Amino acid sequence: MNHWIIAPVVLPAVMAPLIVLLMRHDLTLQRVFSVAATLGLLTISAVLLVQASSGGPQVYFLGNWPAPFGIVLVLDRLSAMMVALTAVLGIGVLLYVIGSGWDARGKNFHALFQFQLMGICGAFLTGDAFNLFVFFEVLLIASYGLMIHGGGRDRLRAGVQYIAYNLMGSTLFLFALATIYSVTGTLNMADLALRVADLPEGNGALLRVAGVLLLIVFAVKGALVPFQFWLPGTYALAPGPVAALFAVMTKVGAYAILRFYTLIFGPDMETNGTFYADLLMPAAIVTMILGMVGVMGAKSLARMAAFAGIGSMGMLFMAMAAFTPAGISAALYYLVHSTLAGALLFLIVDLVQSRRGTTGITALPPMAQHGLITALFFGAAIAMAGMPPLSGFLGKLLVLDALRDRADMALLWSVILVASLLAIVGLARAGSTVFWKAHASPGDAAAHESEPLAFVAVFGLLALIVGQTVLSGPLTAWLDGTAAQVFDSGAYVDAVLGLR
Repeated sequence: MNHWIIAPVVLPAVMAPLIVLLMRHDLTLQRVFSVAATLGLLTISAVLLVQASSGGPQVYFLGNWPAPFGIVLVLDRLSAMMVALTAVLGIGVLLYVIGSGWDARGKNFHALFQFQLMGICGAFLTGDAFNLFVFFEVLLIASYGLMIHGGGRDRLRAGVQYIAYNLMGSTLFLFALATIYSVTGTLNMADLALRVADLPEGNGALLRVAGVLLLIVFAVKGALVPFQFWLPGTYALAPGPVAALFAVMTKVGAYAILRFYTLIFGPDMETNGTFYADLLMPAAIVTMILGMVGVMGAKSLARMAAFAGIGSMGMLFMAMAAFTPAGISAALYYLVHSTLAGALLFLIVDLVQSRRGTTGITALPPMAQHGLITALFFGAAIAMAGMPPLSGFLGKLLVLDALRDRADMALLWSVILVASLLAIVGLARAGSTVFWKAHASPGDAAAHESEPLAFVAVFGLLALIVGQTVLSGPLTAWLDGTAAQVFDSGAYVDAVLGLR
């Protein structure tokens, strides 16, 4: 049994209360230990990624209780990739927070940050549906605390709406789990895969209801139409680095859909067929269109970045809804890109906010470090719009290629290309108004601290996007193997239940 599998959950879970109990009055000490813990998480996630790449799924049995009676954590290529992505984004956001001084604007930022990492990593590693619910609640509570960090009436109102909406999703999650348990008698994912496949025909309708409820829950987490209403206001009003961290939180919903609807409610099952894919694809199309229209109509950079995040989730879900190895591989490539690009855009918006005092798309005099931030925004806009030569363009090509054999290929390609055009126009409008027209506005740039560590974090994320572009060949080959493993449900079930 590989004991390193539980480390991404235990490390932040131990560090968070230590920060609260022993370091709450010393911000420097909090920063040191938080950075050390996050670097440790990054190192562990890299080790796990290497281990997952060299073999089949690995399992950790908590308390050494065998599945399906005990709680299990499962490491495969998909979960290892998501934990590593979380750790990479976490260290980037943390460096930005320290460099910009965001953690000094409220209490307990670093403890909440560690709890957030714990919830996200646990959601990616768990092999039990109920514990997925538990980790959802952990990251929900921590994200609410991070959301209102720094205070403010608008931020508090958006935070209340955010938690109320997500609590309704959690209630539906419990209803769905109760229905599944009443039908199958288990919530272990591997055990569910076996029992659902052998379920008598009379119970198929009730199980399908549970599957739809779960799809709604994960759609709420993933900001899929018509459950995306919470995201624009929440992300636009959240502190910039918190919104950047939230870029991976929506991917938890996408991960859950991918895991449940390939392992448990697989598209090849006679009772399901393409039922869930037929629900997912139209919602993904509307999500992408709505997001990119929002980019064009946004009146602030913060809301523009939030709508760009919604549009990117639409692209991701369109690739996933094909439920083919090629579609899943393309979706995973785009998932990595959109997470990094979305986080980068939110951090740049925060740089603008701290220097201009507003994120409104209006012409104001040049800000401090105007040229540097302009270059960063230009790179982020190219990445988010999916223009060459960065990885967004390659991800879009992979998605188009994965959808070319479908009967509705013409519709899907048209939606992707038109939505991409809308994104280009919206981002170009915002960039020209905020950065180019600033030189025609009277006034001088206000003085502002240079914040070198914050710029290191932002340039680091941009460098990762460039790295994904340069290494796209080996990365796509690795993701092809990951997609094949996702569809090999037998290997997952055998690893957890020990059938071999």
